[in-house]
Amino acid sequence: MRNLAAALLAAGAVTVLANAPVAAAQSACAELGGSVDDEQTCRVHVSNPTYTLDFTFPADYPDQQAITDYLRQTRDGFVNVSDMPGSWNLPYVLDARGTDYRSGAPEDTDADAATPQPAPAADEAGTRSVVFEVYENVGGAHPQTWYKSFNWDVEADAPLTFETLFRPDTRPLDVIFPIVQADVARQLGVDAPIAPADGLDPAKYQQFALTDEELIFFFGQGEIMAGAGGALRATVPRSAIADMLA
Repeated sequence: MRNLAAALLAAGAVTVLANAPVAAAQSACAELGGSVDDEQTCRVHVSNPTYTLDFTFPADYPDQQAITDYLRQTRDGFVNVSDMPGSWNLPYVLDARGTDYRSGAPEDTDADAATPQPAPAADEAGTRSVVFEVYENVGGAHPQTWYKSFNWDVEADAPLTFETLFRPDTRPLDVIFPIVQADVARQLGVDAPIAPADGLDPAKYQQFALTDEELIFFFGQGEIMAGAGGALRATVPRSAIADMLA
């Protein structure tokens, strides 16, 4: 009987632990006034005479709190502007849509598996990324579009930044900048006038996502070149920077 009770208790503990990330994701989504659908996507929608707001993002990203904090801050600033006396061309619009990117071995999502699965090798542990394309129109002649990315090192169980993505003894932008410049020129059909001061500035490359094949950079309007170029993204083959990755 004692062994049976222990087995049942262990099974219950596994169920609780397996369900904990789901509950946390639902709680983070509910904090923004949204709900999680069957595809584990959080959807937030608010519409009134003053503004329309839409958020969508994967509810299974490991650091839900970071996403929630960013969206709450963005929402609060937008709502404050919408509620200011003299606001015109209402309703204002805020739309933030998060796209999921992954690299490395798939994560074990079998919540019913009581037997621990072997961890992937260090070079296969992989990353998770969510990149928001944010569109905001607050009544002016030129709505704004920008990007915000969240990246996670699955093996380290910690956030991943541009600085920690590469080994400290490397100069990745010497390789990345020419590739980005050529890709932007291809997209625009003209020579891309990206000044070296911008193209070699790490601060310009903070919004990114990593896949098994590519390192993708995202640039809001006017961040990497004149605003007429609009919001841009540029792709760097992972093979070009593989020997510099941490």
